[in-house]
Amino acid sequence: MTQALRVIFAGTPDFAAESLSAVLDSHHQVIAVYTQPDRPAGRGRKLTPSPVKSLALSHDIPVYQPERLKDAEEQQALAALEADVMVVVAYGLILPLPVLEAPRLGCLNVHASLLPRWRGAAPIQRAIEAGDSESGVTIMQMDEGLDTGDMLMIRRTEISNTTTGGELHDRLASLGGNAIVDALDQLAAGELTPTPQPDSGVTYAAKLSKAEAELDFRQDAQTLAARVRAFNPWPVTWCALGDDRLRIHLADAVDSADAATPGTIVKAEGELLVACGQDGRERLRITHAQLPGGKALPINELLRARAERFAVGACLGQPQTEASE
Repeated sequence: MTQALRVIFAGTPDFAAESLSAVLDSHHQVIAVYTQPDRPAGRGRKLTPSPVKSLALSHDIPVYQPERLKDAEEQQALAALEADVMVVVAYGLILPLPVLEAPRLGCLNVHASLLPRWRGAAPIQRAIEAGDSESGVTIMQMDEGLDTGDMLMIRRTEISNTTTGGELHDRLASLGGNAIVDALDQLAAGELTPTPQPDSGVTYAAKLSKAEAELDFRQDAQTLAARVRAFNPWPVTWCALGDDRLRIHLADAVDSADAATPGTIVKAEGELLVACGQDGRERLRITHAQLPGGKALPINELLRARAERFAVGACLGQPQTEASE
C-alpha cells in the first residue's frame, strides 16, 4: 500500500460528494473540507449545507466555508493545515496562486470532460448538446488558468443517442471518484506523469441558462433532441403551448417527411411528432413531457389525458410566418 496522503478536499455539489466519498473510503486522510457557504434552498429559502459539507460533517471532518480565498488570512489558515495535496471538484471558487502552491504536491482537479475539450462550467451538458460520442473525466494538475493544467489521468465513457445530462453526470461522478483515488495512489508512489494539454481542440463549456432551454423548431431535429437530453434534468427544455409552457423532458429525431411549418404538430396519436428544421421536413418525436401543474409523463399518457391540447395542425413554440422560415 502506498503512503497515506494528507488531503484537503474542496468541492460543493453532489458531483463532488462522490469524489469525497471515494477518498474517505481510501487509506488517504482527509484533514479538512472546503465548500461554498450555506445557501438558501427550497420554498422556505432555508439556509442549506452543500452535499459535500453534509458528508464531511457526518465523518467529523473540519469544514471551512470562506466566501473567497483571496484574503491573506484565509490563505494562511489553509497553508497551516500542512496538507500533502488538495483535491478540487466543482468547488466554485477561484484558487489564487498561494492556495495552489500551499499543499506540498499541489492541487488536483477532477474535471468532467476529456480536456482540452469543454473547459469551463458545464462540460457534461455541452458534450451531449454538441453530439459528442464520448465524454469522461480528466484528473488535472491545477494552475492559474481555466482548466489549463497538465493532464494526469483520463477515464472515458460513451455518450449514446439516449444519454441524458443526469445520466452522464452520475456516471462521470462515479468515474471521477475512482479516478481520483487511483491518482492519489500514483501520486504518493511518484508514478504520475503530467501531460501538457494540446493547443488544438480547445472548446469552452459556457454555464447553462434557462433562456437557452426554449426550443426553436426551425433548428434541425438532431440538434433539438440533443438539447432536450443535455438539459435533462436541468433546466429542462420547453416550448410555448398556447399561453402555457410545455416542458419537454425526452425527445428524439425521426426520419424526415413532407414539409410543414416548423413547430406544427403533425401526429398526436400514440406519439407526438412536431415538424422542425428550416424547411419543416424533419420531425422531433416528443416522448416525455409536462404540462403546468402536472408531472412529467410518457407522451402517450399525456395525449390520452389532454388530447385537446395537442390537435394536429396546432403550433408549438413561437409561430413562424412563411416569410421568416
